[in-house]
Amino acid sequence: MIGLIGIAVIFVMVFGGYLLAGGKMGIILKSLPFEMIMIGGAATGAFLLSNDFAAVKHTLKDVGKVFKGARWRPADYRDLLCLLFELIRIARNNPVGLEEHIENPHESAVFTRYPRILHDHEAVDLICDTLRAASMNYDDPHQVEEVLDKRMETAHHHALHSSHALQTVADALPALGIVAAVLGVIKTMGSIDQPPEILGKMIGGALVGTFLGVFLAYGLVGPFATRVKAVIEEDGHFYALIREVLVANLHNHPANICIEVGRQNTPHHVRPSFGDLEDALRALKQEAA
Repeated sequence: MIGLIGIAVIFVMVFGGYLLAGGKMGIILKSLPFEMIMIGGAATGAFLLSNDFAAVKHTLKDVGKVFKGARWRPADYRDLLCLLFELIRIARNNPVGLEEHIENPHESAVFTRYPRILHDHEAVDLICDTLRAASMNYDDPHQVEEVLDKRMETAHHHALHSSHALQTVADALPALGIVAAVLGVIKTMGSIDQPPEILGKMIGGALVGTFLGVFLAYGLVGPFATRVKAVIEEDGHFYALIREVLVANLHNHPANICIEVGRQNTPHHVRPSFGDLEDALRALKQEAA
């Protein structure tokens, strides 16, 4: 919703101010379709040229994050802590019994209790691979933390590709606007024998290209890239929480302490309160009993 409000504010302030200053939309509206074909078409072509199909698909999908916001909500962080608590408790009480959960999580009674987490393959793979490594005596906390950091850094770098792709388009748009404007000037020079009022409209139409390139770059595409990056970094806290809890587990801290370490390393605005988390863990213990 806030994304739509932002777009509305941009258009109202820019074009509203232009109209209040006595500007006329006629020249802009007349030139807009042709300028958009040149600038938008060239930007689209450059985007397709510089990215493969998977990256294009990924970027188009991530544009929705501008309006949807971060994927993970405070309730998801609480559920993640509960899921990790259950898995850690099983790993310590019945290491053999843990295998059925980490080898086939989609049929696990533990994982299926948290469908939103189960549907995220990155989170599930991160949990299962780390617990599997620990069960194979690969239990040096520092080595595991280093492996997790490298894995998360790689995943984060891949996720940010859509933001970089959008920013590259934003950086190119002002120059493409100049290209369109120069073509408009060339067209005007070919009609130099026309009266001044006609030449004035033609020059105004050419300048629409410069305006459109700059407007799209700094008013829309650039902010889109920034917002996508912010949402991806926000969602990255979810995977960082998994790392914190599982590394604490390798240090052989009590399960409750591992979960509290994760809770305290969660950003404040999505961090479950101590009381809410305690109630959720107490319910899990009662259910298990």
